[in-house]
Amino acid sequence: QLVLVESGGGLMQAGGSLRLSCACSGRTSSDYNMGWFRQAPGKEREFVAGINWSGGRTLYADSVRGRFTISRDNVKNMVYLQMDSLKPEDTAVYYCAAGASDLQVFINRDFYNDWGQGTQVTVSS
Repeated sequence: QLVLVESGGGLMQAGGSLRLSCACSGRTSSDYNMGWFRQAPGKEREFVAGINWSGGRTLYADSVRGRFTISRDNVKNMVYLQMDSLKPEDTAVYYCAAGASDLQVFINRDFYNDWGQGTQVTVSS
């Protein structure tokens, strides 16, 4: 069974940067497409960024494109989300998720079968 553990969240001022990490264990991460989602209080969980199994294709939500970067290291079984130019509206619990390997990247959360426990990101104005 694939186990995902996020880390790197915290409190940051607007304009600052954070890097989230997702450690994958139990299975080889290169067998999976990976995604980052977030959920703010009272809101639905939404897609943030995704990357295919090889790292050759990425996809971003419009709200984060140009500020966030998703990457992966299949040797280390790690996935990262570099978040720059943070805004207060980025405040949420961020989740790492895994879905079946595919050349395409999917934004629908139903595609992703395994989820981490989440890490809180709070951006102050």
